[in-house]
Amino acid sequence: MFKSSFKHYKTRSVEPDLSEVIDFDNCDKNIGDALQSQLPVTIGDSTISPPPFLQPLTKWRCYDLAKHSGLMVIRNPFTNLGQRYWIARCLRDYPCAPNIVNLNEDLFLPAARANWWSELQSCPDTQRAHRLKVAMRWTTLGYHHNWNTKVYDEEMHSPFPQDLSKMCEFFATVLGHSNYASQAAIVNYYPIGSTLSGHTDHSEPNQTAPLFSFSFGQSCIFLIGGRTLDEKPTALYLRSGDVLIMSNESRLCYHAVPRVMKASEEPWSSIDDNTDDLANHSDNLALDIDLYRRVNDKDFWLPFGNYVKDSRINMNVRQVL
Repeated sequence: MFKSSFKHYKTRSVEPDLSEVIDFDNCDKNIGDALQSQLPVTIGDSTISPPPFLQPLTKWRCYDLAKHSGLMVIRNPFTNLGQRYWIARCLRDYPCAPNIVNLNEDLFLPAARANWWSELQSCPDTQRAHRLKVAMRWTTLGYHHNWNTKVYDEEMHSPFPQDLSKMCEFFATVLGHSNYASQAAIVNYYPIGSTLSGHTDHSEPNQTAPLFSFSFGQSCIFLIGGRTLDEKPTALYLRSGDVLIMSNESRLCYHAVPRVMKASEEPWSSIDDNTDDLANHSDNLALDIDLYRRVNDKDFWLPFGNYVKDSRINMNVRQVL
């Protein structure tokens, strides 16, 4: 059932029927009883002051899926400037050494594998630049997953970004997951038309801590199934800024991305945020203050904006130990 649904939404020969895909922006149209409630789920202490890149908690829209215990979606709690900051971090900083990227050493020079974004921006050849752009599919942070042994190696470890750790810590606190520690992440880069096959995340010794997934750029259809491929999955849209949390039963369920598609809106394109209060947050959040201010500049932002015109970025963070 899972593979059948994946093929249905992946197909390119005809436009697939999307009527059963849960759309959190149109809850009354096609969700029916898929949600616990069509109203936002009550979350923790709404008086907590959020980081400057997030909306006030009173504006968050949080949804539980009735058929998938432990799965929650927060519909874009980010400010527009906040989206820009994390997009820039994922492109400019996270693919840099000592973090590990997927670029093959036989096909790409060491400079490209050590600082992909810098090489991409300085590449004078259009065809070579496009090849370099679409070749980047993932980078891993913190504990690096060994794709051959399917385990985390204690010796394959680099410093975990403090700003990303602090953000996940905030979400965990608000949602009632105490003592959460961000220890590993994979950042995926999806050109429109790409997919991610069905899989489970079961390599972490700690499988009780939640998994946080942050989407930026173009939209996708996300499938969440059960513990076997025999169960029919639920399809839902994930759009830029959406946060998906997998805990409890859903933490070990099959999931996939059969379709990445053009977004109907681009919230990162307009800026309405004030950076004046950053000094009050910088120490606690480990933000790159210079980057946070610079993504507000049209010329600085241009290459990042061009990248996400046809691509989706996903940060997937988990606790390993």
